Amino acid sequence: GGKRGLEAQAVPENGFRIRYIMTRGFPRRAWWRWPAALGANVIGLFQALWVVASERPDAVLGTGGYVSGPVSAAAWMLGRPLLLQEQNSIPGLANRWLARVADEVHLSFTEARTYFGRKDNLKVTGNPVRRHILGGDRLQGLQAFGLADGRPTVFVFGGSRGAHRINEAALEAMRRLKGRVDIQFILQTGREDLDWGRGIVEAEQLPARVLPFLRDIHLAYAAADLVVCRSGAMTLAEIAACGTPAILVPYPYAAHNHQEVNAHNLVERGAAAMIPDRELSGERLAKEIAHLIADRQTLSRMSANARTFARLDAAERIVMSLERWSQGRGAVRATDPPLPGDGGGR
Repeated sequence: GGKRGLEAQAVPENGFRIRYIMTRGFPRRAWWRWPAALGANVIGLFQALWVVASERPDAVLGTGGYVSGPVSAAAWMLGRPLLLQEQNSIPGLANRWLARVADEVHLSFTEARTYFGRKDNLKVTGNPVRRHILGGDRLQGLQAFGLADGRPTVFVFGGSRGAHRINEAALEAMRRLKGRVDIQFILQTGREDLDWGRGIVEAEQLPARVLPFLRDIHLAYAAADLVVCRSGAMTLAEIAACGTPAILVPYPYAAHNHQEVNAHNLVERGAAAMIPDRELSGERLAKEIAHLIADRQTLSRMSANARTFARLDAAERIVMSLERWSQGRGAVRATDPPLPGDGGGR
């Protein structure tokens, strides 16, 4: 992993050992930084070769991105079974390149198949979802956040670090809805906006609980009638698993605009509404929230449609593939039990 990424904290906290390599992304809007990024990633590749050679893994799972890329490449160079997992509708460059030599590529969206030249190693398995996400109880969730039972609840968050654009629009929406619509909010601001957000809520007595980060996010999902969030692939997998209606605000600077493409998959099937980031305002968000909260039938239909995207066995299926390759048995063959969505393996 990288020392500046979330994995530096999350991996040790969950009881796993982590090894670090030097990596750096290639900023699309700052090409003059590419030579430094290239140098860092060359060093990272040599470090990754050492990690793979010394750890001698039975199989390697790469999830794309500039940290996973060197390790995945090192696994292939050293002859280790390589499996990839692509979370988005539009695959990242690292996974597109590595898919040519990977033993299996696990996709979350069927639409992603069109971006790969090689098809025989593709499998549609979905995104893994943490099991505890499904274990929330509505009343328990409301109590955990000190919220009232019987009032519609909206959960707003912009990812683990928060999103200032969403925080700003949400607070303005609360102002507009206060006294007109009986709604309460859970607002995850991220650490940078915490004091600012709490200050506004307290000064204006807005009906919201403001928090920097949620470790028990399953309780927020359980309490919520509606979610306002970005449309990263893992977030969409969670709201699909929970069947939570959502207003999606795609991150506008995601590579290849993949968040908007992700969002369209749910919107076109009636599982979510969408506000493009460029159109986001407190007024627009307030109107969308008020409209959906007032229409319980639409919320119920969105919830049912969202659940059709859920692939609750994604983690188990990826683990089964890892076990096959680590035991030297390779891809599913004719004698193996078929798995829905498999595209075969090499």
